[in-house]
Amino acid sequence: MAKLNRRSFLQKSAVTAAGAFVLPRFSIGKPGPSANSKMNVAMIGAGNIARPSYAGCQTENIVALCDIDSRQFGQFAGDFPQLTKAKTFADFRVMLDKMGKEIDGVCINTPDHTHFVATIDAMQRGLHVCTQKPLSHNIWESRTLKKAKDKYGVVTNMGNQGHTYDGIRKMREWYEAGVLGQVREVHLGYPGPDWDNRYFTKPAQMPVQKQAIPDGVDWDLWLGPAKHTPYNSAYHPLTWRGFYDYGTAQLGDWFCHIGDGPVWTLDLYEPTVVECVRRGPALEGMIPDHSIIRFDFPARGDKEACTMYWYDGHPKNGAKTIKVPDEWDMGRAEIAGSYWYGDKQNAFLDQRSNNPRLSTKQAMMEFNKGADIPQTYERVKQRGPHAEWVAAVKGEIKECGSNFDYAAPMSEVGLIGVLAQRFGGRIEWDPIKGQVTNRPELNEYVRAPVRKGWEYGEDLWG
Repeated sequence: MAKLNRRSFLQKSAVTAAGAFVLPRFSIGKPGPSANSKMNVAMIGAGNIARPSYAGCQTENIVALCDIDSRQFGQFAGDFPQLTKAKTFADFRVMLDKMGKEIDGVCINTPDHTHFVATIDAMQRGLHVCTQKPLSHNIWESRTLKKAKDKYGVVTNMGNQGHTYDGIRKMREWYEAGVLGQVREVHLGYPGPDWDNRYFTKPAQMPVQKQAIPDGVDWDLWLGPAKHTPYNSAYHPLTWRGFYDYGTAQLGDWFCHIGDGPVWTLDLYEPTVVECVRRGPALEGMIPDHSIIRFDFPARGDKEACTMYWYDGHPKNGAKTIKVPDEWDMGRAEIAGSYWYGDKQNAFLDQRSNNPRLSTKQAMMEFNKGADIPQTYERVKQRGPHAEWVAAVKGEIKECGSNFDYAAPMSEVGLIGVLAQRFGGRIEWDPIKGQVTNRPELNEYVRAPVRKGWEYGEDLWG
């Protein structure tokens, strides 16, 4: 066995039914040196959305940064001076080859289409992972990462902040105490894209014109597993979300926040029908100006059948806003969040699945006076998914709330919605087989083809 010092908590190889691999240096849930040591963390994706990763890991050693755009390395150095000492790489595979034995965990902050390859590469090396939402770019990838969690035994988490907040736990406690009664409808959404913010752009035409690749950008590495496309600034560095080849639309961007509460509380994991009931204009290969997606869930144990509606798009572009309860008098109606329709009470969670409230001031006043709701779900002391992940790696808590056993099926619901939004119409879904049954041609997108050299996860499916 390797000597247990700070640079090497390596344990001897363990053999499982799935094969041999090296256990992580910080062993899950075990007391000892790991609990009082700093993690060595690497970042794949060094700018923009990486900021929460730096903040959540600022008590640890950030030893390596990887980005296909060298201009990103200094973006947050003023706020996190230790970044100036980290080694830098363009290719995460090279970084992990060269520094894997010095790294304990990896945060993945890349565009959606490279979440999977970066995450599973780190996992199969025995490294703990915290990946931005949505967990993956397609359904097969999410299911494969769930299998990888079982095989490699590393600590996993997904970056949906609200799952570490108190509000989502309070709402589940209210529901389980019978405050809302049966919930048969949920309406949720987000008012974007408006095409004017920093994350979305709408080019004049598709395909976009080829542009010169900027200095410091490795465009082939940015594409990763995706098919080759000429560089255009509409894709990189921030506005890739609106292109289905790389992003998962406003739905993929926000469902893992807003849908977190309904999915977790109401067990909304396996829709049998998902239909795009309203779709605004769109360029080929791009997200529409607005959409409404309906998800039908059958009865789940003592929970009756439930229908969930997702709304996106900005009203100035013709979008409809979320359905609000008629009796709502809790101030201006919220245009981002989830409205829950119960047979006893209607309720609301905000866009981070936090701050639960009933639909009227009178109902809230009576509830606050007389309700005695037991606290059945432990509160998270570490605010934010990255700090929670660090605590779990060190054995200070048992497991992260959005570990891949939860994050994968929750992300999958949103991804089925993205499939319906992309191609329109009705999708009949077999959640056991993971297949579209009424339009088999769409199964090509349940698992998208990848470029040669970017194949991962085949061993997990036999």
